[in-house]
Amino acid sequence: MAVMACNSGETKTEGTTETAAPESKTPPQSEFADAKYTEMGKKGIAALQAGDVDGWGAAFADNAVYIWSSGDSLVGKKAILDYWKNRRGNVIDSLSLINDIWLPIKVNTPQKGPDIPGVWLLSWYQSVVKYKNGKKLVLGIHTVQHFDANDKVDRVIQYLDRAPIVAAGVK
Repeated sequence: MAVMACNSGETKTEGTTETAAPESKTPPQSEFADAKYTEMGKKGIAALQAGDVDGWGAAFADNAVYIWSSGDSLVGKKAILDYWKNRRGNVIDSLSLINDIWLPIKVNTPQKGPDIPGVWLLSWYQSVVKYKNGKKLVLGIHTVQHFDANDKVDRVIQYLDRAPIVAAGVK
């Protein structure tokens, strides 16, 4: 017969006393983040698809950094918006994303490397792009966005293969 004491954390069994281990207060290394980040990401991409670069860029912090897997990068919200306004206005005729997957994650304890704690939004999708030169391309893209304490995007890392883009005659 076991009897549990109300406040002592001890379990008594005939002839023995066991002390329950204190509950761990250490958060996991990472955990799912609020689904609102997925909605924020989808809203931004919808604006970019529609050609509303300012609407898409409203999600960015002034000090945001945009990095591509090729090593190229843009620093600052203005530079990011200038690049995408040119790209959307002069290079890309239409853009749509299909087969998208979104995963918001909160990193509590970074692993080795330049990881940043906080909320990250991971997304995978196929981008269907029609360029102003008439070429069309379907390209798999993986985008990772980090949100600052004000829920603004302060870092984007985008993984894509530029070879098909270059082969389509666009830079």
